Amino acid sequence: MSETVEDPRVQMIRERLTAALRPERLEIIDETARHAGHEGARAGGGHYIVTIVSPAFAGKKPIERHRMVYDALGEAMHKEIHALSIKALAPGEA
Repeated sequence: MSETVEDPRVQMIRERLTAALRPERLEIIDETARHAGHEGARAGGGHYIVTIVSPAFAGKKPIERHRMVYDALGEAMHKEIHALSIKALAPGEA
């Protein structure tokens, strides 16, 4: 049985979000290949869709939740990540 190796950038996103937000559920979709030739793709930044369910989002407005995700990803938002679509939910909202 072969094991799928996760892309290093997806792994980095997963590790940072898990450490900062302790999600109950985390899904990361890499859409970088769909944006080949796009300016951000030429510069090396990837395109990702993140769905994250975390108790840390309880009582927070959507903009606050997005800031929490951006803060967790830190400088990667300026280098490894060109575009990020975020669906951030508290438990019970999913």
